[in-house]
Amino acid sequence: MREAIRKLDRHVDAIHRPLRLVVAALILRDGESGVEVLICQRKPDQPMSLKWEFPGGKIEQGETSEDALARELDEELGITAAIGRQVARIRHKYRNGGAIDLQFFVVNEYTGALENRIFNDMRWAPLKALPSYDFLAADLGLIRDLSDGKLL
Repeated sequence: MREAIRKLDRHVDAIHRPLRLVVAALILRDGESGVEVLICQRKPDQPMSLKWEFPGGKIEQGETSEDALARELDEELGITAAIGRQVARIRHKYRNGGAIDLQFFVVNEYTGALENRIFNDMRWAPLKALPSYDFLAADLGLIRDLSDGKLL
């Protein structure tokens, strides 16, 4: 009987996870087929493996959203980015009970060469081509709006 109670406690913990505050960058450039955005693919050994996402990460205690994104882009890509305007904010709840508050910011300028420090793959993708990639569930509404030309 004790084992059943322990399993129930784990289930309750999964449902009541705290909201994670996350930031992501839409790093843009002009490409041959119009505006392109940098997309990154998670490694096979990560949760939600091989899904595509935008670079960024969690906001640490005491950081502003912009400071957190600048730090994450330095850590993940080795660049110093000029964080632009916020273009979207999404709250998403995953089936496992986890929830995120995700803010997307435009980055038009940065210094340093892009360096893949943590991803399986990264590439420049035309906005219209974004729906053809297997993105994280939290990004799907944004992907639709970007490919339809509604946000930028």
